[in-house]
Amino acid sequence: MSFFDKIFGDSNSKVSGSGAEMWNDLTEIKQLDEIVEESQQIPVIIFKHSTRCAVSRMALKQFEQEYAIDADKVKPYFLDLLAHRDISNEIADRFDVMHQSPQIILIKEGKAIYDTSHSAIDAGVVQRIVYS
Repeated sequence: MSFFDKIFGDSNSKVSGSGAEMWNDLTEIKQLDEIVEESQQIPVIIFKHSTRCAVSRMALKQFEQEYAIDADKVKPYFLDLLAHRDISNEIADRFDVMHQSPQIILIKEGKAIYDTSHSAIDAGVVQRIVYS
């Protein structure tokens, strides 16, 4: 493992440890219909991640470390946008958000109610929105 992999993690996988298990992989466009339906009952988080970007890796790692939302309060999805750019493009169109990476999008009742990117990604902010 290289020095940078030790700091930022392996670029081909999500962060290992407790955070990696929290995600539902978003790998098919048809899942967006399911997300819209799920968001009628419970908010949905989509984390768009570029596996080749150190900034994205750091944002993901920090988000996972700070994430403290009960599993019954939100459903989190993880999108590897390099592998699934078509899904990322559909998210931008469907939820009327500008494509960015890394990016967090919070969906409630079928609509994006919050999105942010890069260093503004903060699990505490998402938590306050979910619990408000």
